[in-house]
Amino acid sequence: MIDLRTLREDPDRLRASQRARGEDDSVVDTLLDLDGRRRSALASFESLRAEQKNMGKLVSKASGEEKAELLSRAKDLAAQVKSLEAEAEKLAGELDAVLQTVPNIVDQDAPHGGEDDYVVLEEVGERRTFDFEARDHLELGELLGAIDMERGAKVSGSRFFFLKGVGARLQLGLLNMAMQQAVEAGFVPMITPVLVKPEAMQGTGFHVAHDKEIYRLPDDDLYLVGTSEVPLAAYHADEILDAGELPLRYAGWSSCFRREAGSYGKDTRGIIRVHQFDKVEMFSYCRPEEAREEHLRLLAWEKEMLAKIEVPYRVIDTAAGDLGTSAARKFDCEAWIPTQGRYRELTSTSNCTDFQARRLGVRFRDSGGKPQHAATLNGTLATTRWIVAILENHQQADGSVVIPEALRPHVGLDVLEPAK
Repeated sequence: MIDLRTLREDPDRLRASQRARGEDDSVVDTLLDLDGRRRSALASFESLRAEQKNMGKLVSKASGEEKAELLSRAKDLAAQVKSLEAEAEKLAGELDAVLQTVPNIVDQDAPHGGEDDYVVLEEVGERRTFDFEARDHLELGELLGAIDMERGAKVSGSRFFFLKGVGARLQLGLLNMAMQQAVEAGFVPMITPVLVKPEAMQGTGFHVAHDKEIYRLPDDDLYLVGTSEVPLAAYHADEILDAGELPLRYAGWSSCFRREAGSYGKDTRGIIRVHQFDKVEMFSYCRPEEAREEHLRLLAWEKEMLAKIEVPYRVIDTAAGDLGTSAARKFDCEAWIPTQGRYRELTSTSNCTDFQARRLGVRFRDSGGKPQHAATLNGTLATTRWIVAILENHQQADGSVVIPEALRPHVGLDVLEPAK
C-alpha cells in the first residue's frame, strides 16, 4: 500500500510510476478526490462532535424552556454527527479499496518498458561448448532415473512430476546447501506453512479475488502459497519490531504451488514450469533507508549460491512494466540452458520498500519512539528449477552428470550415473 502522505505531497511521482508500469495513471486523481472528501468529512465530524460534547455540558446546566430547546438542538446535532461519521467511514472504505489495487511506486532507477526491456547488468562464466549432442534436462533426468514426468501426470495431471533416486537427492542436497549458506550468513531458518489466510496473501500484494495463479481451498478460505515470501511477510503482521534487532532475516523452506493459468503451451516439457516445486527463500525486514543496500546484499548471496553450482548466468535489472505488484525494483539471475540456447530465470530478488509492511501493519519505533513502517525484501536462494541448469551444464557424453564440487557433500555423490 502506498503512503498517502507521499500521494498528497508528490502525486506526479505516482503518476510517473503508473505510466512506467503501463498502468492507468488516472487512479491518482481518484485517490486524491477520495482522500480529500474523506478528510473533509472527518474534519466536519470532529468539529460537530466537539460541538456535541459542549452542548451536553450546556444541557446539564440549563432548565425549563432553555433546556428543552437545547435538547432539541442536541438531537439534531447527534443526527448530523452520526451522518458525517458514516460518510467518513464510507469514504475511508472506498479509499482503502482503491489503494489495495495500486502497485508499489517504481524505483527511479528501474528500467522503463515491458518484459523485454530489461537491462543486463553482468554476465558471469563461459557458456559451455559440447563435442557431442547435448541432451536436455528431461532426457538426462529420465536416463538417470531422476525425473518421472509420465507418472507425475498419471497421478496428478500435467505439469506435475516425481523426483526420485538421485533426483530427490540432488534437490535435497541443493536446498540443504542453500539453507546452510543462509544460516552462516545469519538468517533464521524457517519451515513455513503452505496454506495461508486471504489477509496474508492480500497483504503481501497478491490480489486473491482476481489472481488466477493462486490455488484456493474455498471451504476453508485458505490459499496455497506460490512462495514462502507470503508467510514470511505476514509473520510479523500487526507487530512493532525492536528497531535494535533490524535487519531481521529469515530463510524459508517450503513447497510452492502455482496454477500457471496464463502459461498454456509454454515450457510443457520437463520441470521448468510446473505446478509444484520446492524453494528456499530469503526474506528481510529492515529500515526503509537501508533497503537499497539490503537489496544488493540479497543479490550477492544469490550470486554466491550460483557460483557453487558452477553454471554461466547473467544478472538483469527488470523493467518497470514487468515488476510484480509489491516490487519497486527487481534483479533476476538467469542461467544459461544449453539445449534452449537462452538464459532462464533461476533467482529473483525484490525490494518491496514499505509497501507490504503498510498492508500488513509491520512497524518499528524510530529513535524518537515514533512507529514507522519497515521495508521488506525477498530473494530466491535455491529452487527445483536449478536442477535443469545443473543437469544440462554438467552433462557428459555418456549421459552422466558431474556434481559441482560444492554440492557433492550435500548430495553424497560426485557423479550421477545413468540408471541400469
